[in-house]
Amino acid sequence: MGNSQSKVELYAAIRRDHRMGMSLRALQRTHNVTWRTVRRALDGQWPEPRKKQRRKESRLDPYKPLIDGMLLADLDAPPKQPHTSQRIYDRLIGDHAAEGISYSMVRVYVKDRRKEVRRQAGVGPEAMFVPQTHLAGAGAGAGAEAEVDFGDVHVMLAGKMTKVYLFSMRLSYSGRAVHRPVDCTIGVSYVLAL
Repeated sequence: MGNSQSKVELYAAIRRDHRMGMSLRALQRTHNVTWRTVRRALDGQWPEPRKKQRRKESRLDPYKPLIDGMLLADLDAPPKQPHTSQRIYDRLIGDHAAEGISYSMVRVYVKDRRKEVRRQAGVGPEAMFVPQTHLAGAGAGAGAEAEVDFGDVHVMLAGKMTKVYLFSMRLSYSGRAVHRPVDCTIGVSYVLAL
C-alpha cells in the first residue's frame, strides 16, 4: 500500500473506483497494490486479520524470575536501599554467572517490571489522579472556596517603574478571578481591567 490508509479503507476505495469504471490495471497503479489485492477487494472479501507476531525469546528470559525475586525483596527493604538496575545486573553476572545479557536489557526490563511488581503486591496507589470537587456557593459564579495570593509586581505607572502589590483571588467553583494592584507607598488601590 502506497499510503497510510487501513486495508478496509483501501478495499472500499478499490471497489468505489471500480464502480466508476477504472480498469483492473489502473486500480493496481492508482492504489499501488498487486492484482491479488484488487481481486480480493472486488470479490467482496474482508482483509485477512493481521497475524500475531510470535514473541521472540530473549536471552534474559531465564533470569527474569531472579530479577522478579529481587524486586519483591525490595518491597521490604528500607526506602533508600532498593536494588538499582546496575546492582541487579552486577548480581546476575557475579552471583548467577549470567552470560549473553547486557545492562541495557536488564535496565529496560526492571523499569517496566518494577511498577508491575509493586502493583501486584498491592503496594502504592493504583492511580495517581485525585479528582477535585468544589461546592457551589450562593450567588452567580460564587463558590464556597477560593484561592488567594498576594505578591509584588513591577508596573509602569505614570511613566515610572513602580513596585506594587497584587492581590489575586480565584473562585474554585467557577474559576472567576479578581486581581487588584495596590501601591503601598501612596495607599492607592487600582482597578485592573481584565
